[in-house]
Amino acid sequence: MRLRTEQNRLKIEHSIIDGLRPVLERVLRDCPEIRSIVPGVIRQVRDAKGPPRIRITVPVSNGWKAIALSGGARQELFVSTTMTKEGLEKRLSQAIEAVS
Repeated sequence: MRLRTEQNRLKIEHSIIDGLRPVLERVLRDCPEIRSIVPGVIRQVRDAKGPPRIRITVPVSNGWKAIALSGGARQELFVSTTMTKEGLEKRLSQAIEAVS
């Protein structure tokens, strides 16, 4: 069963790392240019301490792949959008600041 939130734009079929969900919901609410965000694989890492951080890594066919770090874990995010890398990074950092 697929669960979605924020007008069916955030897929919540799997878990989301600590502190990341409010950031994703905020960026979707404030940025209509983002069609959807699909959280992916979660892996434990040592350098993911403190508040959530999101780094855009590579372009994919319909947007960007990003890596989120928080609570001792990293999670892949697939962001469906036509935005540039710089524009998306700016929107994500604004959402992180607003939630913190």
